[in-house]
Amino acid sequence: MIRNIKKLDYNVLILLFLFMIISTLLIKSATTYDEQYHNLYIKNMINYGIGFFVLIVTAIWDYRLIVNISYYIYGVALLLLIAVYKLGSEIHGASGWFELPFGFNFQPAELMKIVLILAMVKLLEQKNYDHLRIIRDVVPMALMTFVPFALVLIQPDLGNAIIYLVILFAMLWMGNLKYKHMLLLIMLIAASLTAFVYSYVHYHEPIEQFLLDKKLGHWSERIDTYLMPDQASDDATYHVKKTITAIGSGQLTGEGFMQGSSKNRGRIPFAYSDSIFAVIGEEFGFIGCSILIALYLILLSKLLFLNSSGNYTSGFIAVGVSAVMLFQIFENIGMLMGLMPLTGITLPFISYGGTSNIINMFSIGLILSAHIHRD
Repeated sequence: MIRNIKKLDYNVLILLFLFMIISTLLIKSATTYDEQYHNLYIKNMINYGIGFFVLIVTAIWDYRLIVNISYYIYGVALLLLIAVYKLGSEIHGASGWFELPFGFNFQPAELMKIVLILAMVKLLEQKNYDHLRIIRDVVPMALMTFVPFALVLIQPDLGNAIIYLVILFAMLWMGNLKYKHMLLLIMLIAASLTAFVYSYVHYHEPIEQFLLDKKLGHWSERIDTYLMPDQASDDATYHVKKTITAIGSGQLTGEGFMQGSSKNRGRIPFAYSDSIFAVIGEEFGFIGCSILIALYLILLSKLLFLNSSGNYTSGFIAVGVSAVMLFQIFENIGMLMGLMPLTGITLPFISYGGTSNIINMFSIGLILSAHIHRD
């Protein structure tokens, strides 16, 4: 055990420690105007403490033991997704959390991200990098994805549901899907998106009414904000307009720590979680945003490089975890700048979120474990 601890990549640990400092300071700043969240930065440090413990325990444990039981873990995660729909607490309009003691919550949809990756890795490692077959491989992977996708979508949690599709696409690519099949998949996705945009724009009123009848009116508001901003209501565009204003007001160097004018007036919705990048832009400007993005790139490149000489299994895990984090970073920053649709996706390691942070630490622990036990 001591020998495995010595093999930990301390560069990764230092990067995560930097993220902890940045996250805690930003959450402290983001909640200064609201007494309701005055101790959130303390909870964030507790979550990070738990996360580092989970990471180290996972890293010294042989990751192959976890991969071997991944199908069973997948079944448990599915049961949790079903249970949370009936027994979970509703937060911000979605019934996706179990309430835990001491004011903490657990979100099964976050757990399903890494569980889905591990279940697909278990399936793919048996292929020994042979070309994937549509019936034997692609269809099971698609079913493995769409079941949790549907369960999370009805919570409703569109952000995490989309991430499951990202995982599927990344695993198909890494799993050596034939180029012609990959091309067909890309064409199918492009055609589906084109048909959706055309249908939504030309049949906007009946679609909007349908979503309202299903109590999913906030979905139409978010889609309108991205596809039809000129016709969207002021309430629907409020979030994005305020985050764009906050990010833009930071200019090169920002307004200073805890000095963000929009944030201090409470104009940035969910400044401590989904919109925390707006706080970075407002208080630290372009330079602060660039430094954060650079840290992300260093971390992701390090995670991929660690297992560049490993086996297929470790490579699959590294690519799956990195693809999820990269998408979350791109989507979160893009949506706050009006470049991507607004979803409930958080910024990894920076936004407040106990479950997401601990699951991210567990995911990196798996990659470190694969590096330690690569022999």
